[in-house]
Amino acid sequence: MARKNLIGISDSPTAPIEGERPAVERPIAGLAQGHRSSGLVGGITRSLSNITQKVERAEELERQLAEGQSIVDLDPSLIDASFVVDRLGVTAEAQAALVQQIRDHGQQVPILVRPHPTAKERYQVAYGHRRLAALREIGGKIKAVIRNLSDEQLVVSQGQENNARTDLSFIERALFATRLEDRGFSREIIMSALGVDKAALSKMITIVRRLPVEVIEAVGAAPSFGRRRWMELADLLDLDGSRTRALGFVEQADFPTGESDQRFEKLFSFLSTAKERSKAEAWTAPDRTRPVRIRETESETTLAFSKKVAPGFADFVRQRLQSLYLEYQQETGD
Repeated sequence: MARKNLIGISDSPTAPIEGERPAVERPIAGLAQGHRSSGLVGGITRSLSNITQKVERAEELERQLAEGQSIVDLDPSLIDASFVVDRLGVTAEAQAALVQQIRDHGQQVPILVRPHPTAKERYQVAYGHRRLAALREIGGKIKAVIRNLSDEQLVVSQGQENNARTDLSFIERALFATRLEDRGFSREIIMSALGVDKAALSKMITIVRRLPVEVIEAVGAAPSFGRRRWMELADLLDLDGSRTRALGFVEQADFPTGESDQRFEKLFSFLSTAKERSKAEAWTAPDRTRPVRIRETESETTLAFSKKVAPGFADFVRQRLQSLYLEYQQETGD
């Protein structure tokens, strides 16, 4: 018997849907192009089978939501987005492909909306934002199922539909979860929306809390990078001065160019280089001891005096700072 979720929808599977992110074949390390071992072929076959099952589950989810409900034609101008954003943008190419698909074959799957909770004679999307945008571009009415959904039911519908399609990247799902928590939704509701357990959800939210939202939004979905790489980026951002450097870097005029994965790599490389430059270097005194460590970043140079190696040396330098500065001015002409 099919298991029921929080909104009373069966979990059983069924067929591909419009708007689904196409599978991309990626090179596999250690294999020449065109080479396939029997084990590799079996693994790819299993992966494709898993993707197909996920897509079929999404179709089944949508069909059962529509079951027993009338599909109506609505004016897209009367429909507002969900109150929680779940995407970090869609590429122009992907959206153009969806628009063309609907032009050629029509809208095959209705979107799900609810009567707007605060605006009369308007509606709010639970899922189908890309289809809504496509129909706005094409013109005409959009097919929709209208259901009276609570806030909890709406976000569970929204999250489960995306989860069934494997349509969101790790950071999009993690940011969606964090935004839901910030709006006061319980972790049980969020777990149901994303289809994750308590431990996985905690890790997702923890990573987002460590990252400036401005950085996440500037990088975008970064579909090729999962939890481990985002955690490594968070570790780099924890270093002294890294947040300020990162925010300045993503605000540069040329940063938005390229795809989201490229922006992630660009930022990661920039922060890794800054980390290498900021490593402390020991200064060796004439007596071969190392009483001072020097750390240099783009914005400052820091001297750390060892009280164990040379007790009192820091005070000695501090008392002579004025004379040292005057000597520096004479040497440089400042």
